[in-house]
Amino acid sequence: MLICVFLGFTSGLPLYVLIQLLPAWLRTEGVDLATIGLFSLISLPYTWKFFWSPLLDRYSITRLGRRRGWMLITQIILLISIIWVGSFQPQFSLDMIVYLVLAITVASASQDIAIDAYRRELLADDELGTGNAIHVNAYRLSSLVPGSLGLILADHFSWQLVFLVTGLFMLVGIVMTLCVREASDSTIAPQNLRSAVIEPFQEFMSRNGVGHALLVLAFMLLYKLGDNMAVALETPFFLDQGFSLTEVGSVKKLAALWASIAGSIVGGVVMLKLNINRSLWIFGVVQIMSILGYAALAHIGHSLVMLFVAVSFEYFGVGLGTVALTAYIAKQTNIKFAATQIALLTSLTAVPRTFANASTGFIIEAIGYFNFYLLCFALAIPGMLLLFKVAPWNKTD
Repeated sequence: MLICVFLGFTSGLPLYVLIQLLPAWLRTEGVDLATIGLFSLISLPYTWKFFWSPLLDRYSITRLGRRRGWMLITQIILLISIIWVGSFQPQFSLDMIVYLVLAITVASASQDIAIDAYRRELLADDELGTGNAIHVNAYRLSSLVPGSLGLILADHFSWQLVFLVTGLFMLVGIVMTLCVREASDSTIAPQNLRSAVIEPFQEFMSRNGVGHALLVLAFMLLYKLGDNMAVALETPFFLDQGFSLTEVGSVKKLAALWASIAGSIVGGVVMLKLNINRSLWIFGVVQIMSILGYAALAHIGHSLVMLFVAVSFEYFGVGLGTVALTAYIAKQTNIKFAATQIALLTSLTAVPRTFANASTGFIIEAIGYFNFYLLCFALAIPGMLLLFKVAPWNKTD
């Protein structure tokens, strides 16, 4: 479980650099919302990672083993790329920033493949709920570095120093990777690349029939569509409401901290008492309702109290939904093909964050923040309805 803490932190940090620190940097440097929204398209590798995940299932690239070897290489790339991107100025070097952000995305997606597979091999089936709850909350706590510490530092120091400090936190993952052992014996690796590519998809589609498999894939697309869109441009949203970088960083730090801890405790207890299916229902309802906190903030305007409430509700609700969804994904996989099957399912959950989020800037400029968050609330409903088919309330895991 302690390993899950470090896995979650090092997995989440690069993503929050992309969705929290990067938009704040670009916005304060005068980049328009539409362009910032289009930066979401650079995160396409999160949705394509299942194409190269068989390589991570099949091959080892260092003596550390299949999982740890890939983890170490990607973490080193991330450390260098995050630090490097801060040395450019958006007004003059937007093209170089695009290339480095793409490198961060590819390395981050590849790190996620290796970490998700390592965690699936590390945890027994009866540990999936607790282990994934810890992983998810550590994942979300990592947002305090780029989304809170980074923003506070940006009010007092250069952005180059901010990215340097943020990038150095990848050392947490590098040290962890060097200290732990492989979670599973290498004999479970596919015997050849053809087996690594074809058999994972074949096994998934045939396990409960093609129809059920397609419903599961649709569920992965839609379950977090609404909340992913809601948080896509949250930092520019806060800035446009009149909050300073220090206010956003300070309030988010406090709000995210208590909400993540509460979400971890509540999520862990509920997942122990209930099965994964019922957790998806309960946590999904809280997740949807949390979107309305941002709508209320858009209506009220500059209010530190409302900012604290909205961010707390969001971190608590979305955190719970992610805990249940992550456990559900792990449960749907065959441990022999962990990297490829988890990559496939998590890729689908990243599609809304990429394609839908790319349009959020245009939508907000057209209908305003308040109506945008009501739209996000409506878009979260179809995913909940699919629970009737893929995770019925009365069906055991």
